[in-house]
Amino acid sequence: MKARYKYRIYPTKYQQTKLAQLFGCVRVVWNDSLACCQEKYAQREKKPTNSELQKQFITQAKKTEDREWLSEVSAIPLQQSLNDLNQAYQNFFKSTKGHRKGKPIRPPKFKSRKSKQTARFTKGGFKVAQHKLYLAKIGKLKIVWSRKLANVPSSVTVIKDSANRYFLSFVVEILPEVLPKKDNSVGIDLGIKTFATLSNGQKIDAPKPLKKRIKKYRKLSKSLSKKTRNTNRYEKARLRIAKFHAKLKDTRTDFLHKLSTKIINENQVIVLEDLNVSGMVKNRKLSRAISDLGWRKFRILLEGKAEKYSRDFRVIDRWQPTSQVCSCCGFRGGKLDLSIREWHCLNCETTHDRDHNAAINILVAGGHSETKNGHGGKHKTTAKVAAACDVSTRRGAKAR
Repeated sequence: MKARYKYRIYPTKYQQTKLAQLFGCVRVVWNDSLACCQEKYAQREKKPTNSELQKQFITQAKKTEDREWLSEVSAIPLQQSLNDLNQAYQNFFKSTKGHRKGKPIRPPKFKSRKSKQTARFTKGGFKVAQHKLYLAKIGKLKIVWSRKLANVPSSVTVIKDSANRYFLSFVVEILPEVLPKKDNSVGIDLGIKTFATLSNGQKIDAPKPLKKRIKKYRKLSKSLSKKTRNTNRYEKARLRIAKFHAKLKDTRTDFLHKLSTKIINENQVIVLEDLNVSGMVKNRKLSRAISDLGWRKFRILLEGKAEKYSRDFRVIDRWQPTSQVCSCCGFRGGKLDLSIREWHCLNCETTHDRDHNAAINILVAGGHSETKNGHGGKHKTTAKVAAACDVSTRRGAKAR
């Protein structure tokens, strides 16, 4: 399996200039090719092949007066840029034809110099040394090895984020590791007030970095709105906001990595609920709180680490009534409002914590039974229980 290793680099002023030139050339080749494809599409003509695009917008473009500066950078990142464009179109066509699972994929977009910049080198374009990394026509970059590379990398991507930080991202082929087997299984219920409630009763709070710094963010946004675009003051204000968001992202990612690693190390089977995060974010009252938690990122980390360390990761259907069913007897009490954090089962008279009860039901729905109701089978409601339920849910009703 393939893994990605990311490291921080600190280029010199001269190297930053060379990297800016490289990013610009990669962006121009992408945008020129994309404009050509869109023009062909508008004329109802066939899209040019990848080799035709590379010949026209790299080989032949270097001989023209307008694009002769493309020869000043390495040709490898330019070729990889068009390879990425070709792959993006293939994914788009497969998605429109229904041959690709998941959400519909949109066609490729033009790249902007104001967003994150990337350039990928394959073998022959870079060389890894002990303390530095050599890139073709860039030079030796100082790199901070925060961890050892697992294998010889097949490619490296140079990244410049919106906060003007530089990174190197390596793609390495690794072998899956087998951790010692555990007897523990865990169901995880994700929430807003408490990030995760485990089926063993443990509750984990999220750092919520944006909520703690919302006043500072509003102040920075207000300052940016007062600046005139394309001025030095506007760029300084934009950079302050970009650094602010980078810090939030690093705080959130660090928490998710540590929590996912802890859960993978302690449990053999991990069961999670399939949440419609993209739909839930559309709720204007909860969108900021949900985005601040990183539920989707947490699921991706758990799934990847489970595959890497040979753990069993399962996802149950989002329509399972995990919050409504008693984890002791299987009685379904009905839909609960979000403000209700505890509820009383009318059948077995057990008082449940809403999140803990849901976590247990998630574990049962994933194929593991640790409840009195067995493997989560359907519970047959008697007439007595049905009458009691009817009395408790309708005002003024009398028991028959």
